[in-house]
Amino acid sequence: MVELTAGHKPNNPLAPVIGLSFFAIASGFLMSLIPLSLNAFGLDNELASWLASVFYLGLLIGAFFIERIVTKIGHRHAFMVFLSLLIVSVTAQLIFPKAHVWLLARFVAGIAVAGVFVVVESWLLMTDTAKARAKRLGLYMTSLYGGSAVGQLAIDPLGTSGALPYLFVIALLFVAMLAPLLIKSGQPQSHQSQKLQLTELKQLSRPAILGCLVSGLVLGPIYGLMPVYIAEQSAQAAFTGTLMATVILGGMLVQPLVSYLSTRMAKSLLMALFCLFGALGVVGIMQAVHFNVLIASYFILGAASFALYPIAITLACDALPIEKIVSATEIMLLSYSFGSVFGPLLAANLFDSANGIMVYLGGCLFTTCIYMLIKSLKSISTDNTPVAG
Repeated sequence: MVELTAGHKPNNPLAPVIGLSFFAIASGFLMSLIPLSLNAFGLDNELASWLASVFYLGLLIGAFFIERIVTKIGHRHAFMVFLSLLIVSVTAQLIFPKAHVWLLARFVAGIAVAGVFVVVESWLLMTDTAKARAKRLGLYMTSLYGGSAVGQLAIDPLGTSGALPYLFVIALLFVAMLAPLLIKSGQPQSHQSQKLQLTELKQLSRPAILGCLVSGLVLGPIYGLMPVYIAEQSAQAAFTGTLMATVILGGMLVQPLVSYLSTRMAKSLLMALFCLFGALGVVGIMQAVHFNVLIASYFILGAASFALYPIAITLACDALPIEKIVSATEIMLLSYSFGSVFGPLLAANLFDSANGIMVYLGGCLFTTCIYMLIKSLKSISTDNTPVAG
């Protein structure tokens, strides 16, 4: 077997981006497959919101200790460990189709996915300039959401019943492991990582933390409940895979724009604008009469929802030295995970109507828009205050 290398430069993004792309296809398909395959395995549809929430609970718990694992064994080995853990969880779901096993498996999967996110994000963000960070994070998000969108398209040809869809996911995760297994150079030096102190935590940008939180509050229901919502709409049910792919495709295609704008305008204002567009997308979905308008509205909702996290995390890392990046990404993931745990439960139970999830998403995005707009205006006012003396 020929050993591949990522070149002689430190922190080469080749291995994480290749591995992430296959992981994203598998993960994107799995996120929609799980709620849609419940009946086929004799499980209740009401389990869907709990499976989504317990997954994000695993994401939340995992965010507390991942940094220590990455620091101890390095980014490359940590990437392979977390992918292996995810494979074990999916295999358990396939072999033991019981509610309690699935809940435990999704909790473990959440920990594994948290590990993948922290490893890849910190691997790519550990560079010296804000411009390079924005460009690399754009590459990360494009790979993540592009793979997720492709994964949605597997719903129609593979179906949502039987072992085949889950075997497809497992095979893709094995392929994802090949990149860090074969590309042995290019990971960041583990000794660079330092934990953020309590005083430094207080100085982290509040809009950044809230942006990650709201991203979780919105994306949790989109991943966990949106496939069920679409399948229950008589005019949309036949296009479940296509519409979910459209949501995530919007998230993928907006990433170059996010990278371009995030270094040219205030990030809190940028998040306010995306939240406003997302709220308009929700209105479009609820009011659409023509299918083209529906497609466009789902695309806009996806673009806005998936834009929040990369903007927020780059805002958090802008003023940090490179050795603090792993710790910062862990904290941002913690904020995202906290939102993701409660998002599906709130979306499922807060509004008792056919469009409850849409009302919830619109409310989250619009209120966040107002907050970010206020913060950006305060920032502009502070910057323009003349200095006495």
